[in-house]
Amino acid sequence: MAEFTSSSITIEAAAADVMGVIADFAHYPDWTGEVKEAEVLRADGQGRAEQVRLVMDAGAIKDDQTLAYTWTGANEVSWTLVKSQMLRSLDGSYILKPVGDSVTEVTYQLTVDVKIPMLGMIKRKAEKVIIDRALAGLKKRVESGK
Repeated sequence: MAEFTSSSITIEAAAADVMGVIADFAHYPDWTGEVKEAEVLRADGQGRAEQVRLVMDAGAIKDDQTLAYTWTGANEVSWTLVKSQMLRSLDGSYILKPVGDSVTEVTYQLTVDVKIPMLGMIKRKAEKVIIDRALAGLKKRVESGK
């Protein structure tokens, strides 16, 4: 990834539980805010999503996009853009770092390139808002046990 925006949060749960929520695309609309629909188009032999269609509504930006996912071990997942109406590229990842038996530090990295011109400063601020909302939603979802 080129220049990316990154943020971390600590979640009171084991890494496997956190990754379980991240990998459960069907429930993304319940906790992510911006994702209105999520559909796994293709899964690997272990049942993990390889390609996912997401219908997004982030206020001014509404998009129907397909992302390709790569799972690295039990504690990392990354994605890249396959197709989109609004974006040129989108690269992101969740990296989980166990900090004890039931505490996990989650780092979310994101790089977005939109098809419409946008100042780099504004783009990074938008990335930061997306990341912070996603991490807060993930923390709430995991710690509530749903």
